Amino acid sequence: MTGVWVLLGVLVLGGVAGALLRARNGRIRAAKSTAPTLPGRVSDALAAEGVTLVQISTTFCAPCRHTRAILSALAEKTDGLTHVDLDVTETPEVAQALSVLRTPTTLALTADGREVFRVGGVPRGQDLLDALKPHLANA
Repeated sequence: MTGVWVLLGVLVLGGVAGALLRARNGRIRAAKSTAPTLPGRVSDALAAEGVTLVQISTTFCAPCRHTRAILSALAEKTDGLTHVDLDVTETPEVAQALSVLRTPTTLALTADGREVFRVGGVPRGQDLLDALKPHLANA
């Protein structure tokens, strides 16, 4: 009988942990007040105007492909929005400089390099668009 209780406890704890991770995935977080200095690869990728969505990916990241599809489609249909995908597999110092701990992570950066917000995991398209509206010229 003890084994059954242990099994039920493990299942409940696993379910709670899974629900918490799922709730955090794709959540938009406001930028920290102290913005890090952007590495050269990132500052070179910024658009001259509007907002650039910088996706931090790695080679073997499955959710990164889904994120790439969402962000590319959003950038194509939204004026003033650009999408750039940076693979940091060979250059982990870029992820370290930006305090990125997981992939995919999407940073919304203005033309002057100021971070507006970041999304850990696969973003939700409409939530992302709603958060971007105040920062786009044509919103």
